[in-house]
Amino acid sequence: MSTARPTLAAAPREVTGKKVAKMRQEGRLPAVVYGRDVESSSVSIDAREFEALRRQVGPNTLIDLRVDGGTSAPVLVHDVQVHRVTRRPLHVDLYVVRMTDELTVDVPLVAEGSSEAVTVHGGTLLHVTEHVRVRALPDKLPQSIHYPVESLLTFDDSIYVRDLQVPADATLLTDPGEIVAKVLPPRVEIEEAPAVEAEEGEVAEGEAPEGQAPTTESAEGGSGEAREEG
Repeated sequence: MSTARPTLAAAPREVTGKKVAKMRQEGRLPAVVYGRDVESSSVSIDAREFEALRRQVGPNTLIDLRVDGGTSAPVLVHDVQVHRVTRRPLHVDLYVVRMTDELTVDVPLVAEGSSEAVTVHGGTLLHVTEHVRVRALPDKLPQSIHYPVESLLTFDDSIYVRDLQVPADATLLTDPGEIVAKVLPPRVEIEEAPAVEAEEGEVAEGEAPEGQAPTTESAEGGSGEAREEG
């Protein structure tokens, strides 16, 4: 097995359930190893070693896993359960791959360069699609797909999935017509007209002159003052 890939050591694990809390306190992270035609097994890995590895590799990077000093096997980090507050890993799923079987994975998209619609016209770059589905052999899986945004000159321009440069040894599965990125025009704020103040000496509509109580119109159109009959 090639030693060019990053490596990860694991130990067999018998502790399960709530008892794994003590294992985490001791710096060990519970994990499960499984795969096609591979019997699932419980293991533990060094928490610090795993965190350092995650910072160095991408989500689709093959890792050589060696359990208890045995023969290494190529795995992908399939899932990581994290604490909802601290965001520290709580549990890891490691998927054993067969190098002759193609895999389907999500590949993150990375925008590069600058857009005239943003820098000149003040728009906001919108990343409509952040991942695409790709199928490839395990050692051909792209870690990311980069795309330039210089073609976004106006607010009517868009970049589509069909515009992405996908490696020749990978098959793109996402709909080519999906929009990847576009630029939103800046918001136009409408200023409210300032209130018109009455000039000195004028009486605003609905107000009575100083010292005089306002009157109301009667139903017949007269004043609201009492009238004597006869």
